[in-house]
Amino acid sequence: MQCPLLYRFRVLDKLPEAPRPAAVRGTVVHAVLERLFDLPAERRTPQAARELLPSQWERVRRERPEAEELFDGDQEELARWLEGIEELVLRWFELEDPTRLEPADRELYVQTALDDGPVLRGYVDRVDVAPDGRVRVVDYKTGKSPRQAGEAKALFQMKFYALVLWRMRGTPPAMLQLVYLGDGQILRYVPQEAELLATERKIRALWAAMERARQEGDWRPSPSRLCDWCDHRGLCPAWGGTPPPLPDPQPSPDQAPNADPAPPAGADPDGTDPDGTGADSAGADSAAQEGTPQI
Repeated sequence: MQCPLLYRFRVLDKLPEAPRPAAVRGTVVHAVLERLFDLPAERRTPQAARELLPSQWERVRRERPEAEELFDGDQEELARWLEGIEELVLRWFELEDPTRLEPADRELYVQTALDDGPVLRGYVDRVDVAPDGRVRVVDYKTGKSPRQAGEAKALFQMKFYALVLWRMRGTPPAMLQLVYLGDGQILRYVPQEAELLATERKIRALWAAMERARQEGDWRPSPSRLCDWCDHRGLCPAWGGTPPPLPDPQPSPDQAPNADPAPPAGADPDGTDPDGTGADSAGADSAAQEGTPQI
């Protein structure tokens, strides 16, 4: 858990957060790439993706009215933001050829319950199945790829998905693939069963820590550079604030819909910070709209 207190503010206190361009950007990019596969293979072109962008932005605006507040009526800023989204979408065509892909699933909701442990759930961006039955799990990231030191955290998210799919289907995925649109990089990883079992042990330890924190009411902050973009900094003791009283009763972690919080709303939902340095916070701490695992 990246920050126990942030988990508490989001899941137990359900404190509202302001929308941020980076988070909404991820939602729009994912929507365009998902809808592109509704078209016949020969029509999945860069131009088709451009034409999908306005309608998907309008859909996001309808579903998330607070997105209207992002630009405060500044049409030039909105236009620049949409141009940035178009660049990310077009960069994807340099990395993958959608005319040769037929995903078995898109935005796939996955869920499994560990024995005497939490319910694991999340959304997988894309699942590809080869003719021989091998499965590839693909996740799109609108940020830049992490530095080498951050790869383990980024891969934790994918191992999470692999674990859930293994428990659901009886066979672990053959390939995990992270597609970073921010800098045009692809990170591929072949998971081993021993590693997925280790991931399960980590998840159990995380769940146990959340349960202890719930029982003791001890939700401590974990100050980091991400505090600069946290909407709840004014309530955080690390910054001189005072949290509100805990709600009563409190849900247990396995009942919580978002038991592991995303990065602060100002941070890139892919787990990279807004300045593009690639500081990674992926894994169970990624944003829900980016297909994050939930515990």
